[in-house]
Amino acid sequence: MAFLSRTERREAQAFARIGYTNPFLPERLQLERQILGDRFLSGGAVIHFPSEHQEQTVFKNFGLLLEKCVTLVGKMRKGVLTGQCEHEEDQRLYRESVLILLYGKHFSVTNLPIVRRSRNRSDELSFCWAQFKQDYDYHLKLPELVPPTHFDAAHCFSIFFQIDRAFSHIFDFLIGSSNPIAKLRASIWESIFTHDMGRYIRGVHKSMGDITTLVTGKSGTGKELVAQAIGLSRYQAFNPETKKFEDAERSQFFPLNLSALSSTLIESEMFGHCKGAFTGAVKGRKGWLEECGHTGTVFLDEIGELDRSIQVKLLRVLQTRTFSPVGDTTPLQFLGKFVAATNRDLAYEISIGNFREDLYYRLCADIVQTPTLQEQLTDRPEDLLELTRFVAWRLLPDLPDEADALGLEAAKWIELHFGGSYAWPGNIRELEQCVRNVLIRKTYTPSSGIKVPSLDKYPFDSIRGTDEFVRSLLAGEMTLEEVSMHYASLVYAKTGRYDLTSRKLGIDWRTVKDKVNDDLVSKFRR
Repeated sequence: MAFLSRTERREAQAFARIGYTNPFLPERLQLERQILGDRFLSGGAVIHFPSEHQEQTVFKNFGLLLEKCVTLVGKMRKGVLTGQCEHEEDQRLYRESVLILLYGKHFSVTNLPIVRRSRNRSDELSFCWAQFKQDYDYHLKLPELVPPTHFDAAHCFSIFFQIDRAFSHIFDFLIGSSNPIAKLRASIWESIFTHDMGRYIRGVHKSMGDITTLVTGKSGTGKELVAQAIGLSRYQAFNPETKKFEDAERSQFFPLNLSALSSTLIESEMFGHCKGAFTGAVKGRKGWLEECGHTGTVFLDEIGELDRSIQVKLLRVLQTRTFSPVGDTTPLQFLGKFVAATNRDLAYEISIGNFREDLYYRLCADIVQTPTLQEQLTDRPEDLLELTRFVAWRLLPDLPDEADALGLEAAKWIELHFGGSYAWPGNIRELEQCVRNVLIRKTYTPSSGIKVPSLDKYPFDSIRGTDEFVRSLLAGEMTLEEVSMHYASLVYAKTGRYDLTSRKLGIDWRTVKDKVNDDLVSKFRR
């Protein structure tokens, strides 16, 4: 591609890669930095959604990237028309750079509210498609260019809408900017698109419904929210003739809490039943498996509680994609996707005979692990205020000012009475109850009481790796900063917790976190 400079070619290669990267992993920002150089706006190691929910600031560099992409694509298009871009690799870079341009102009995170409305209003959707198709034809319907079949305009339109739905749901359901939450967002993205977006676009999107996702984690960590983000972000094919998304009306999320229902009701809810199939079945009823369309999702919550007799029937559905309503022998086809969740250790349940091993191996192709609230707040204590505000907004949706005030009040109360020592055994669900208690009574008492571990259980006389530290200390070979770093690391190596270390040292836990040295901790623990 001689008509491009070496720098422009590197930029084209980066644009060709950026559309296929997981936006919640560091690689995305590395590519942005590679393209923008000194103009790159840094905002951390990974992309986070701002607490103010200002969608246009999610990707700080998107406007700058689009500006550069427009210029680059314009020059490359001239190369295509003049025959200077005739090699397949050169044409590939052009096509994939065009996709970034089309997404940036017609979709992008800045347009999420428009995109959400457009899916539900045929007039707006038709307008969006017309504008998109016009731009698509201008850049890609060229006699000198032969796009692959997976670059079909309607398919690209469908992929772009799916990407925006995924952004919407991931950001709507997952609050916080900690590293555990960033990893969870990246994991959800892979559950939707796999780790290879190129392969997904080329055809894997057709098979994703056949792969069951298992969400694991402690009670109250938001497993159903993760399931919703995955289930509601599935691919929907756009029909350019009808200007509608196919099966969109059946692209729903069907949740079933298995621990809250008897075996008979579970079968009825899942498989449906015929009239007279059991006592009280005065008429037939379709189950979730039949109601679920090709792009719908059935969510089985607490699957570790499922009776073994129903486990056999579920296993058959997963193996054959067919089922029969209770009281009927007519086989029906299940067209949708399964997402399951559990807070149990399924390996242990298998070992004691409560859960079928063959069913587990049908569930474990894609596993998503949710972090605890304690893990999130330990990594980033500032998330406490964001989380309490989020809970308050949901509690007082029509009173935004009061919600903000309540969120701040709850966060201050928690910091004053709990500090960083409370483990939040009920996780997000318990935090919600805490905010409600603060709203009503300006206080919160955990059901089991606050148990702050005693420092007496952490003896320091037997800890390893201290000889060299003591020798250097007595010889006067260490600076004051080195002494404080060694001692903070020594205490942390024994307690394993910043809040307990801060109590022992009598300083703020944030100062402890700054002073603790990972290499020294590892040395003391050996």
